Amino acid sequence: MTTIATMLSSSLSGPPFCSSFSNPTPSFTFKTITVKRPRPRARTSTSFTWLNPQPRGVLVEATPPSSPPSPSPRDGSIKVLALPENRADDIQAETRALARAANASVYSPQLVASKYGSQPMKVVGRALQVLTAVGLFGLKLLVDQKSGVLDQNKRIRAIELRDTFTRLGPTFVKLGQGLSTRPDICPPEYLEELSELQDGLPTFPDEQAFECIERELGLSIDSIFSSISPRAVAAASLGQVYKGTLKYSGKLVAIKVQRPDIEEAIGLDFYLIRGLGFLINKYVNFITSDVVALVDEFARRVFQELNYVQEGQNARRFKKLYADKENIFVPDVFWDYTSVKVLTMEWVDGVKLSEQEAIERQGLKVLDLVNAGIQCSLRQLLEYGYFHADPHPGNLLATPEGKLAFLDFGMMSETPEEARYAIIGHVVHLVNRDYEAMARDYYDLDFLSRDVDVSPIVPALRNFFDDALNYTVSELNFKTLVDGLGNVLYQYPFNVPAYYALILRSLTVLEGLALYADPNFKVLAASYPYFAKRLLTDPNPYLRDALIELLFKDGKFRWNRLENLLTQGKKDRDFSAKEALQPVLKVLLSADGEDLRNLVIKEAARVSEAFTLGTMSETYQYIPHFVRSLVFNGNANGPFMMSETEMQNMIELRDQVLRIWGLLQSSHDFDPAILLPILQVLEQPEARRLGGRVVSGITQRLAARFLQQILRVPSTASE
Repeated sequence: MTTIATMLSSSLSGPPFCSSFSNPTPSFTFKTITVKRPRPRARTSTSFTWLNPQPRGVLVEATPPSSPPSPSPRDGSIKVLALPENRADDIQAETRALARAANASVYSPQLVASKYGSQPMKVVGRALQVLTAVGLFGLKLLVDQKSGVLDQNKRIRAIELRDTFTRLGPTFVKLGQGLSTRPDICPPEYLEELSELQDGLPTFPDEQAFECIERELGLSIDSIFSSISPRAVAAASLGQVYKGTLKYSGKLVAIKVQRPDIEEAIGLDFYLIRGLGFLINKYVNFITSDVVALVDEFARRVFQELNYVQEGQNARRFKKLYADKENIFVPDVFWDYTSVKVLTMEWVDGVKLSEQEAIERQGLKVLDLVNAGIQCSLRQLLEYGYFHADPHPGNLLATPEGKLAFLDFGMMSETPEEARYAIIGHVVHLVNRDYEAMARDYYDLDFLSRDVDVSPIVPALRNFFDDALNYTVSELNFKTLVDGLGNVLYQYPFNVPAYYALILRSLTVLEGLALYADPNFKVLAASYPYFAKRLLTDPNPYLRDALIELLFKDGKFRWNRLENLLTQGKKDRDFSAKEALQPVLKVLLSADGEDLRNLVIKEAARVSEAFTLGTMSETYQYIPHFVRSLVFNGNANGPFMMSETEMQNMIELRDQVLRIWGLLQSSHDFDPAILLPILQVLEQPEARRLGGRVVSGITQRLAARFLQQILRVPSTASE
């Protein structure tokens, strides 16, 4: 699926200011200014304290004397900038940026209604423009419905809607992009076409952009940059980007500048769209979601995008969480050159992930980059829950070093913690084809309210997934799966949370990019090692229960499932055999583990029998034929009165257990010393009782088998 293209946004690596100049011992002139300290904001990932506790403080800022004088800020004093050399300085620079953003606008339906309710002429003019375009589109839909060709013309109308949104401007481009992630609102044809919305809007005058930079930062262009591109190098719905070189460091940077009066235009459009939402809620029955609530949520996100300081904080948090992997690059923010309407970040040299020939000319492999994106997306969704809400080829660059660079952090979202585990549990239910449990999962995922009866949904899930799951995981196409699930969601009263729709789209985009390089690539096959690792190593009780549900069925242990999980989990570079062993024991020996202990006792006896009799059977094959004839009276099966099939099953079980042990031993962090904590666990009273029960079970089973052989009673395969 081709996705939307939005504005290039990048950031600056390293400290926000250089710590040295070409002159090793520069002199400085100092200017002391008094500033009012903003109240520190609560932070989720970084905490800090004020270096000076007074309510008002003094900042000493420096600049080389050769620099041109800076323009005066609004208070009439000369403002010059210091050069932070460590993290404390970086925090202070971010704090100054937050102070500049103190009056940033926040979306409020009440304030928007109050503002534009008193401007009827402006509202009527824009309403006529919008209604003419949207009304013409609606009329075509009505004609299609009357003519019985509504389904047949879905693709044509979806293309027309995409073009209509482009003509109506920034708000509707953003709206279309948002709708492209909502399978509960739009049919699949509309989802695909709206995802192709391009930010093909004209640039605004460069003079206005440069004036905005100087006004926002209180500095002249010449005092900040030694060079800056005379024209925008990229444009999008909310702003445009320039390429510049910082005067004092020589760093290449990207400067994103917001469109003039964009807040006014967007506020008016959302006022009108919200009014339309009330009408849709009242008169359109086939849309089951609360459209007004969706409009309000989307408007809040767009207004957040208008605050570039918030975007800078998003980038910083994203970098802290995910750039620890060597194949992921997240640029830094240059805080002292950032404000509500100007964002200065490092210029990232790279190639869009969609330009695959250019990537290959650099000696890079597209599939390696796509795999890095998939693993990062899974971590975003299921590990930390904080993720990039606008992933598309324009925001994903391949750097010359082979890293995947993420850009444009205006729209971010979060996955609730309980939903992260519910998603993994949902995957387990899908693998087990437990469609009743899958349907109930939609309660935990907030797809459905608790008062909705899920029983009618189960047949729809069964009809779709029974066909889809006839393929192996490595054969299953993710886009086909999402499109089919989208049809189910569209037919029933689902309300898909934004986080879920966005991450599905992210993985679909990555698979689409990979298919150009390898038509056989499947994102589910690339994702499975992560799910396997989480199931095997995560101590969370929900995931432990999901693992037990996956491995045990009808009182039997499915060794093939465990072998497959270990095989796939080992493909994840973070897999740890140590972590895979100990949490399982803790579950087994917990106070609530009695049912599991009974299953383990039964399975331990079965495995012990397989090892004992399988080994004896193979040893028997090495005895000379004439000895076997004398000792066992010519019995070809030796001392065992059992069918050849049963014996073969025992040998296969033994060999499978040995392979699983081999997988654990071959893990990169395997060391016999890791078994020491397990031995300590086994010394607990409950473990001793369990061991006794296991030994008793094994003894009883082998004794029964021995008596069976003596009495020559044929056994059954089910025994």
